[in-house]
Amino acid sequence: MRPALVHSRPVELLRPLGIGVASCAVWTDLDRPPLRVESLRRGLLAPNGEYAAIDVVAETGSTNTDLTAAARAGAPDRTVLVAEHQRAGRGRAARTWVSPPRAGLSMSVLLRPEGVPSHRLGWLPLVAGVALVDAVRLVAEVDAVLKWPNDLLVGPRRRKCAGILAEVVGGPAVIVGIGLNVTVTEEELPPDAGATSLALEHAACTDRDTLLRAVLRELSTAERRWREHGGDPEASGLRAAYRSRSGTLGQRVRVELPAGAVLAGDALDVDEDGRLVVRADDGTEHAVSAGTVVHVRPDPEPSV
Repeated sequence: MRPALVHSRPVELLRPLGIGVASCAVWTDLDRPPLRVESLRRGLLAPNGEYAAIDVVAETGSTNTDLTAAARAGAPDRTVLVAEHQRAGRGRAARTWVSPPRAGLSMSVLLRPEGVPSHRLGWLPLVAGVALVDAVRLVAEVDAVLKWPNDLLVGPRRRKCAGILAEVVGGPAVIVGIGLNVTVTEEELPPDAGATSLALEHAACTDRDTLLRAVLRELSTAERRWREHGGDPEASGLRAAYRSRSGTLGQRVRVELPAGAVLAGDALDVDEDGRLVVRADDGTEHAVSAGTVVHVRPDPEPSV
């Protein structure tokens, strides 16, 4: 029997970009089967789901970059692009996101939240973070929390398993990119990255189809509720939901700010704009809108 192929049937707005048209590859890794795109479409596209289009491609540079181009060409709200292998995935602060083929989920979702003021669009990556936590807890059955703003930490050691990158395209339109490590091994992880995968944390489920469905359904539910309340984080319950899933609040943190300064203190809250409120050692409170947060673990008590 011939090995199965990674099938790709792009939506019309993606076809001019050349995404997936000539990128089918033979599937040879029996432990990492390809996503079943037709089954995903049946379950997630209208009328059975709330998404407008879902495309799975064998390989691309960046799903965020590809979907940004599609958004500018008129792709509809809730268009989803998933790559079995992403060669140049991007994270926050110009970092890269690397994963072997079919070892994780690399996807981007185009959202056009009509009726939401532009100043509230910054909550969208936090919406995605809440959805990701809920999906992983439900399906993988592992301990999962968020490191501000939206890194997924799992397991007893709270290692990073996923990241989210949201980019405003205009319109308003926002591309939400999600990268989740599913079956990545220790040998495949970047050294000293503090990263992990669901498989390494002994997840109850590492089936990527099931995980993808769960993430997209949780995202649909959370984003719709937030959108129906005009992006109001209080009225929609988003701020409370984020707080309850945060692994940062209540922690001693060090925040590496974009300009190079470092803010050390205690993480108190997430304010109405989604900013992290940190009380510095001198008692002053600072609302941080961008930066890299490091959870500072207390030094172990000396032995006696």
